[in-house]
Amino acid sequence: MCDRLRWHTGEPTLSLRPMHLTRLLLFCLLIPAAGIAATPAATPAPPSEAQVQLEAIIQRQQKLFAQAERAKKADNFDPEQFQVSVQDICYQYNDWLRRHPKIAGGYLAYGLLLAKINMTRESTDMLLKANALDPNIPQVKNQLGNFLAEEGKPIQAASYFLAAIRLDPNEPLYHFQLGTLLLNARDDFLASNAWTRAGLDHTMYLAFKKASELAPDNLNYSYSFASCFYALEEPDWNEALGAWKHVEKLCKPGLEQQTIWLQEANLLIKLGKDKEAKVLIGTVDVPQLAEQKQKLVALLSETGNK
Repeated sequence: MCDRLRWHTGEPTLSLRPMHLTRLLLFCLLIPAAGIAATPAATPAPPSEAQVQLEAIIQRQQKLFAQAERAKKADNFDPEQFQVSVQDICYQYNDWLRRHPKIAGGYLAYGLLLAKINMTRESTDMLLKANALDPNIPQVKNQLGNFLAEEGKPIQAASYFLAAIRLDPNEPLYHFQLGTLLLNARDDFLASNAWTRAGLDHTMYLAFKKASELAPDNLNYSYSFASCFYALEEPDWNEALGAWKHVEKLCKPGLEQQTIWLQEANLLIKLGKDKEAKVLIGTVDVPQLAEQKQKLVALLSETGNK
């Protein structure tokens, strides 16, 4: 995780990887969109044969990718055999969809597999079909937003991320995606004249904050929230300091934690708390941070001479 903890606050890259398939089972086992109707909660219908078959394909896919990860770690991964196995699963999805063309979950599951193997255009086609059958699947909205962001269409991507949030406001990933998009493509949003700088800053701030609140133990979300204050026109440095202190709790002792100490020291200087900053800087003893540490020492000297 050390490569995520940079001294100079960079802008986090948009997370474009599809959600893990274990998160999809409830959505991939949907009944046909035309048949979605309220049923008594106390007497759920047993899974249909189509649902059972789809779940079996998903489980085979999960097993295949898990085995591939283990093989890569053991340095005995066979890419040709993996490709053959993936192709076989694709055939299974195609056959299943031929027999059940009105079930949105099948297109979703297949679309995410295609995204996983970098078949972006084909994946998008599958997800658009899922969206047409059922416009209320947040994973579909999120993935379509990812594709639009990859294609350099941030304005359109934002509408899909916002739709995903409306459908599932308690999923931190969707808030994180929106915040990262607004951060990385701020110039596009401002140029559209649909956003003011203040509105953009506020929406981005709230998105990162919500993601970190929903998943407080996620270092990526918490780090991004703490970092976003540097991009705000009118940042609250006291709140930013609190956010970095939370990140500190999630980091390992040593390089990771001391990197965050330097972030905190930088904010203490901004807040005029030079003595506290000096003490904190003095605790940093990791050689890799010597240059960054010296920059803060020099900054302290400058502020002390003002």
